Amino acid sequence: MTVTCLAYGLQQTLSLKFEKEFAKNSERVKSVDVHPTQPCLDVGISAFKHISNLITLFQTIEKSFKVTETPVRSAKFIASKNWFVTGADDGFIRVYNYETTEKIIEFEAHQDYIRSVAVHPSLSYLVSASDDKTIKLWDWEKGWICTQIFEGHSHYVMQVLFNPKDSNNFASASLDGTIMTWNIGSPAPSFTLNGHLKGVNCVDYFDSGDKTYLLSGSDDFTAKVWDYDTKSCVHSLEGHSNNVTAACVHPELPIVITGSEDETIRIWHASTYRQVFYTLSHLFVHSIYLLLENTLNYDLGRIWAIGYVKRLNQYVYCFCFYYVFTMFLFKVVFGFDNGFLMVKINSSDGCDSPVMYVLFNNTTVGDKLVNPKTNLPIMIFRATA
Repeated sequence: MTVTCLAYGLQQTLSLKFEKEFAKNSERVKSVDVHPTQPCLDVGISAFKHISNLITLFQTIEKSFKVTETPVRSAKFIASKNWFVTGADDGFIRVYNYETTEKIIEFEAHQDYIRSVAVHPSLSYLVSASDDKTIKLWDWEKGWICTQIFEGHSHYVMQVLFNPKDSNNFASASLDGTIMTWNIGSPAPSFTLNGHLKGVNCVDYFDSGDKTYLLSGSDDFTAKVWDYDTKSCVHSLEGHSNNVTAACVHPELPIVITGSEDETIRIWHASTYRQVFYTLSHLFVHSIYLLLENTLNYDLGRIWAIGYVKRLNQYVYCFCFYYVFTMFLFKVVFGFDNGFLMVKINSSDGCDSPVMYVLFNNTTVGDKLVNPKTNLPIMIFRATA
């Protein structure tokens, strides 16, 4: 399936084309992580088989690891060591070398389910979050000892994530309805964000301009954007009809991606927070009629995890009057009830015109279209991907 989404403003046109690259059926996938330098991803399967799979971006299963008899809810690469680490419902952390398949260590880390693990970007630290309401800091250079315990949440801690701009800081999301931020070295939270009506499942950091924001997804069916400095909610993203289970801001595209137990994925503009629409087009002489959709649904059940691959390549895609559009290729991975899916995103950039630029699936080279806002013609030249 190929769909095209469009967003337009006064300064620049954003055109994104989403295309399903490959999907694999499996038991429930609760975690996906993409290796920062190698073309592979780590898939944590949380169901009856309880296996963590290493899969290349070329659709081939490289290795499969039987981790435990209980569900694996989080799996992350430790790229500097050629390791990956898992957290499971038995409360154990397990570490494997993904090159040799050797188990490096396993140890009991929590008294209840481990919901999330996060790897420090430069130091030998791992943080883990659990249904026992605690967050723990582990140092693998010191034999995986627990160097600090963070307490403050009153319900399950669903996710932890390091701040990419300040790696001494991390955030946590909890079913107590709060998001907390913490500093390594201090057992108490730096601040707490309240505003969701129900539990919070996920959290992400992102920057816009010179400001830092937090994004959260909740069982109240919304995602919220928080100003990191003022500690206030600046926008609520409403549209899902069930719990928002996964949310992230793409690091290179101006989009927010949310996934939900309503089995849909929604795309939002990261500046306006409006939903980005996907077009199914009908072309007529001198005009364009659009049937707009605002969700992605791949019939794989509820969405539990989102991962992304950074820009892969670029190429000139089309020429529109005096504007040359450059195309960038990205990939996003989703974990579902019934497997996982990789989606290819083509992004065009470089047009400073306020006109709305649309890519149509059935448009051919040399087609002449008319902009419905200005009645000016648009010439589309297609290049093969």
